[in-house]
Amino acid sequence: MHWLSKKRYKIGLLVPTLLVYSVYIVLPIVIAIYYSFTKYSGIGKPRFTGLKNYVRLFQDELFWSSFKNTMVMFILAFVLLLTLSFLIALLLNHKLKAVDFSKAMIFSPAIIAPIIVGIIWVYILDPNIGVINNVLDAIGADSLKQTWIGGEKLSPYSIAIIYFWQQLGYLVTIFIAGLKMIPGDVLEAVKIDGANAWQEIRYVTIPMMRTTISTVAVLIITGVFKIFEIVQQTTGGGPNHLSETLVTYSYAQTFSSSDYGYGMSLATVTFVISLIITAIYTTATRERKE
Repeated sequence: MHWLSKKRYKIGLLVPTLLVYSVYIVLPIVIAIYYSFTKYSGIGKPRFTGLKNYVRLFQDELFWSSFKNTMVMFILAFVLLLTLSFLIALLLNHKLKAVDFSKAMIFSPAIIAPIIVGIIWVYILDPNIGVINNVLDAIGADSLKQTWIGGEKLSPYSIAIIYFWQQLGYLVTIFIAGLKMIPGDVLEAVKIDGANAWQEIRYVTIPMMRTTISTVAVLIITGVFKIFEIVQQTTGGGPNHLSETLVTYSYAQTFSSSDYGYGMSLATVTFVISLIITAIYTTATRERKE
């Protein structure tokens, strides 16, 4: 396998990957950014309009509503997923009874298609046919019934919980893999030195899993900004677009209203926001590490 060390072979292996990446990732991004500066309905030729779509975007109340909903989902999902997935991974990393069964049950929602996840949770959260409100009605707790999805206030929180439920097992699996990479002799030395469980986690486990934690954090950030199927299936963005996220609002403008230029400006802003948040996180964690 010494031939792999030669530069020309490395280039030969990289070129097909870079070509596919450029065609299916970079090129669509460039095209989307171009359309964001145009007026285009999907028929005929796009007409260049400069920054009009972006001026309209920042004056659009529904954009700000979608942005607020997305940030609520992001903050809630980020805190819950990053914290609880790590704690559950710590628990499942020990030799417990039925630990393999527990791992399988926690991971199982991750293999369900997002559209199916939405259908499942409609039957749980729907204010009319949902299990929660029907149970509250049956036990005489009508005052606790809420419009969990499809309303003006609770939809973003409910969608964040649904996303948390779906992604938890996947992220727990990544954390468990990271925990397995910590050398056993290091943990034994810490115990011999008299460190308790909290000190072991704080001073050994977390510092040695910084890379894994950063990976999970980036996956959560990018994942939240791609939530689409769950919103479409549970609320459809209603009522009156009040439960839209940036992605679903961009989709509605692009394909339902045939306003490709404005839809692409929404997609571009969403892309930039996710990049900024990711950059802030990576910069902050890098400085802390240094």
